Amino acid sequence: MGRDIEAVTYTREQRQRYRDKVKLCLDVFEQMLATSSFGFDEPKIGMEIELNLVDSDYRPRLDNDEVLAAIANPEYQTELARFNIEFNVAPGTLSGGNAVALERNLRESLNEAERRSAQLGAHIVMIGILPTVTQETYDGDWMSANVRYQALNDAVLSARGEDIHLDITGPSGERLLRYADSLAPESACTSMQLHLQVRPHEFAAHWNAAQVLAGPQLALGANSPYFMGRELWAETRIELFTQAADTRPIELKNQGVRPRVFFGDRWINSIFDLFEENTLYFPAMLPELDEEDPQAAFYSGRTPKLAEMRLHNGTIYRWNRPIYDIVDGQPHLRVENRVLPAGPTIVDTLANAAFYYGALRAMVHDDRPVWSRMSFRTASQNFTSGARNGIDAQLFWPGLGETPASELVLRELLPMAHEGLTDWGVDAEVRNRLLGVIEGRCLTGQNGADWQVATVRRLEGRGMSRQDALREMVAAYAVNMHGNEPVHTWELPK
Repeated sequence: MGRDIEAVTYTREQRQRYRDKVKLCLDVFEQMLATSSFGFDEPKIGMEIELNLVDSDYRPRLDNDEVLAAIANPEYQTELARFNIEFNVAPGTLSGGNAVALERNLRESLNEAERRSAQLGAHIVMIGILPTVTQETYDGDWMSANVRYQALNDAVLSARGEDIHLDITGPSGERLLRYADSLAPESACTSMQLHLQVRPHEFAAHWNAAQVLAGPQLALGANSPYFMGRELWAETRIELFTQAADTRPIELKNQGVRPRVFFGDRWINSIFDLFEENTLYFPAMLPELDEEDPQAAFYSGRTPKLAEMRLHNGTIYRWNRPIYDIVDGQPHLRVENRVLPAGPTIVDTLANAAFYYGALRAMVHDDRPVWSRMSFRTASQNFTSGARNGIDAQLFWPGLGETPASELVLRELLPMAHEGLTDWGVDAEVRNRLLGVIEGRCLTGQNGADWQVATVRRLEGRGMSRQDALREMVAAYAVNMHGNEPVHTWELPK
């Protein structure tokens, strides 16, 4: 979805030609998989972190174009709403002490971006959903100035044929019920995406393992308990994004038509399975055509761009998304893990990444992989439970049955993560520090969502209104975020 879009509306002829081109791209992609047309030197990781901009009162600040001009760093780019920006981390490897250098570079970059933003009276907050977002945030010109965003907004509303309906009830009983006439609610969801380059024949195992890990990831990393003043799911971002980007009217939901935001419905045998599903089940949202003939490019020995297939894939929001990309003329494949929220700190972010990459590697190389002993439906239920209940979730695991998330991580997944990071060649000191953060969350029972809720409840107990408590909490959150001490050590207000 990083590709520029030229049009906002499309003709019937464009849509038909685009459909044909997506099918042709899929055929060429199958040929590339059959002929091993992909290079692979060593596994590389990558990261994207979405950020929020706030003013001095910690309310959304809608001027990302000015802030980006002040930051003046190409690693920072616009996102959907004018109070969002995105930080793109250059690809690298995990081996040795590289994670230490990565943490230092991320902190230095974020600190410099914050310093430059502050000169404009803006501040950066790394959090799954900014709790001070209100309905009034979207009353004016809230969308970033980009044709792609407007085209996507129009396509979603056109496909639905009606306003977006939000209906979310949290474990506490608080409920959000409202309609939206744009993609505005989706823009409140800010995440961290983890990328891993893989060999074609190993993609299915990595994707299946990532699906298994999604529930525990959410339980550990939940950091989005508030939206529009309501206390909802521990990771409200999951359900909010699902509903806000849903192109189906209620009749198609009742028929079982797949949603655009999609966990999946089966284990896969090849990356081709996912791209084929995209073609079979999801109508085009942005039928932008490219001049290249992918078949001719393949026959001539050039790397096909497969532009239509890639753009179509970018409009289908799998929580673990397949990626076909080209770098320096060489095609490669990646798993893009989109499960986690942003924040709370850089060290928490890298701890989440270390847990994911380590456990993933161990699962993939297991002689009897866990997805062969677990139904896909169970993995999906774990995903929902982790999002709804956070670290208090009960998750199913083969041989253990229903188990508290923290116990599952301590007994099963942390040892896997240590094993996997050892295989990656990560230094023991780095491994122990980052996974020690995950252990600390399990032992204290405090992740970002828990700290936010406990803080707001304490402030409300002093007589503060919900909105004042949320602003006070975000102010304290920002201080802790820049302090870079892991969230499980954060204290509550005195």
